[in-house]
Amino acid sequence: MSHDHNHDDSNKESCCTDQGCTTNRHPKELKFKKSLTLIQPSPPPSQPKDDCCANETLPEESSAMVADAIGRKPTHGAQPNEHARTYAIVGMDCSSCALTLEKHLKAHAAVASVNVHFATGKMAIEHDNSVEEIIREVAKAGYTASLLSGKRRISEPKTDKSGLYSFVLSGVLLLCGWLSSYTNVSPLLTDLLYAVSIVIGGYKPARSAYYAIKSRALDMNVLMTAAVIGAAAIGEWFEGATVVWLFALGNLLQTHSMEKTRNSIRNLLELAPSEAWVASGKQLVRRAVEDIAIGDVIVVKPGDKIPLDGTVMQGESSINQAPITGESIPVDKSIGDPVYAGTINEHGLLEIQVTKLAADTTLARITDLVEQAQGKKAPTEAFVDRFARIYTPIVFALAVTVMVLPPVLGSGTWEEWFYKGLELLVIACPCALVISTPVAIVSAIGNAARHGVLIKGGAFLEVTGRISAIAFDKTGTLTEGRPKVAAVIATGATEEELLSIAYTLEQCATHPIARAVVHYTVGKGISPRSGDRPRNLVGRGVSGYLDGREHYAGNLRLFEELNTPLGDIESLIRSLQQDGHSIVLVGTQQRILGALAVADTVRESSVTALRDLRRAGMQHIVMLTGDNEGTAQRVAAHTGVSRYMAQLLPEHKMAAVKQLQDEGHLVAMVGDGINDAPALATADVGIAMGGAGTDTAMETADIVLMADNLEKLPYTVNLSRQAIRIIKQNIGFSLLIKAAALLLIFPDLLTLWMAVISDTGAAVIVILNSMRLLKVR
Repeated sequence: MSHDHNHDDSNKESCCTDQGCTTNRHPKELKFKKSLTLIQPSPPPSQPKDDCCANETLPEESSAMVADAIGRKPTHGAQPNEHARTYAIVGMDCSSCALTLEKHLKAHAAVASVNVHFATGKMAIEHDNSVEEIIREVAKAGYTASLLSGKRRISEPKTDKSGLYSFVLSGVLLLCGWLSSYTNVSPLLTDLLYAVSIVIGGYKPARSAYYAIKSRALDMNVLMTAAVIGAAAIGEWFEGATVVWLFALGNLLQTHSMEKTRNSIRNLLELAPSEAWVASGKQLVRRAVEDIAIGDVIVVKPGDKIPLDGTVMQGESSINQAPITGESIPVDKSIGDPVYAGTINEHGLLEIQVTKLAADTTLARITDLVEQAQGKKAPTEAFVDRFARIYTPIVFALAVTVMVLPPVLGSGTWEEWFYKGLELLVIACPCALVISTPVAIVSAIGNAARHGVLIKGGAFLEVTGRISAIAFDKTGTLTEGRPKVAAVIATGATEEELLSIAYTLEQCATHPIARAVVHYTVGKGISPRSGDRPRNLVGRGVSGYLDGREHYAGNLRLFEELNTPLGDIESLIRSLQQDGHSIVLVGTQQRILGALAVADTVRESSVTALRDLRRAGMQHIVMLTGDNEGTAQRVAAHTGVSRYMAQLLPEHKMAAVKQLQDEGHLVAMVGDGINDAPALATADVGIAMGGAGTDTAMETADIVLMADNLEKLPYTVNLSRQAIRIIKQNIGFSLLIKAAALLLIFPDLLTLWMAVISDTGAAVIVILNSMRLLKVR
């Protein structure tokens, strides 16, 4: 395997001077999908560009290549909107409540945009007026709002128990009325008990219905209130009271079930303690984490949770990182190692210097991103919403027609058809259908987050469940990414001279193979030479002037382009490549001075993950690498990938992904989050590995495996597939119940209270079925 030097596993450029080495990293933050952001800062004014390795692929060209992969020009990241806020909403009984609240607030002049998500109990809103005014507007619609500040609530909204009290009292009155109907009590008193039961149990739905009508929304509260009023109008007081009580029961069960689902994310916030011991001189002071600044030193005792992200300053310990990465085996930490909020200090006292504020910790970012993901509509959910918007008014119009047309035509009595119309009103609300998808997505994303997998939205969950091919970057993904020098072959210089030249050229490069060379030479006690005018030759290697003469370190392709005679070393190079070694050739344009053979090792976790993927039925597992055929073949044989493509530059990897798509596959591309950007952008879903501590990966990937290995990938694919199965089950069940109820109306086999059960009962069953995704392991 030849030394790539195409930085196919790194986006960092280096710069060297004859006094030493300084680095100008030029970070590239890449949005993998349509929200591409590419930032390429210029070198500082005090540092001339000539001091840095000249990159033969200009930043503009790189940007255009990545932009072409997604069909748009790269843009800088947008600034956060200071008027955008998120509120927790309490009191929403069903998914239609979210639409009603949205329409109510959109009518307000100070509101620019609003999105209410029933499954998460959150409202994202952009408004110019005060927080208090928005809370009052929400209260007018019948709900309770609480502003969410950063990742923690300013004021935790109290659980609304009025619904439970009214449900119990309404039920008692309903029972008393039903019992009195079997005694000698006046029928007027019985009807009065039913009427009071309706008023107490139906007050809240009626109030919500009022605001829904004002907002021109036809939600379940409107339909149910109309049905109850209609039942009372024709003297069916028992039916009306039963409908109110069953509706309240269904809402309570839905709310209780949804709270369990929402808690899967709320529990993430509770992983990190709210206070920490801060070193102040020779004393320890207990402080709220929000009051701790970057640079402060906190002390974490054995068995305690780490409250903030930071770097170990003193002490050694094993840290249980399962809350962040999902890894079950504790990780040893010592001075200089990073630690994350919410992880557990197994043993040993640690002094940690804080590197992130409470609102910016890895755990807080995970929670924030997951909540955003849960609020994003998946394609199936959007389709169901469109269907529901058509279905509800059609059935409502059909209900009115059934109430009026047959009696007018002389077929049956007004009372008979009016009752059938009321049943249609109840059936007109597709509650179970509307929540069939979002609840499943919320459950799946919440489960994934607890196991160290960050799925950025329902759309990516759905795509992952349907992918038929997975492409893997090799270095650092399938392999350890930490190659070591295995052999040194000196031909035109002594071994020490060869290593000194290689050290000089490679000392600032960040490619894993370059680091391996530097690490080996440092271990040998060899010093670099003085050099200047370094260049980064993308895809081939590096060069620089030593003693006034340009020297090169790179792959075989580089020296073939230079027309450098290889001599007797060529056969040895070919042999080493066939054995799976990367080759770093060192020399000038005129002659080869020698070569270094470098080898990388395959991760055992990768072998296991790929085996599990094959067991799950994933037949097309492809490895993409810039290394040569020999190395690719060796790694492919070890890992068991079905196909591999070698000697690929970044644009070639993009073409390889397109080729898989042209073959009819939905393709996932797995890398380290910021590398191989064109391929990741082209894939149907981009999966980053090692998101813990990698802010760019967390922000840009579609799915992030927080651990630095692939062991969670089979779980992610299985979870996504099960989520799709459950969504299909929910939709099918909801439609079947509606169809059955519609068919039973006209043979007089359906009663009004049975229609209520068919709707609210189906919604509860759909939620419980979706909650099975919380248990997937």
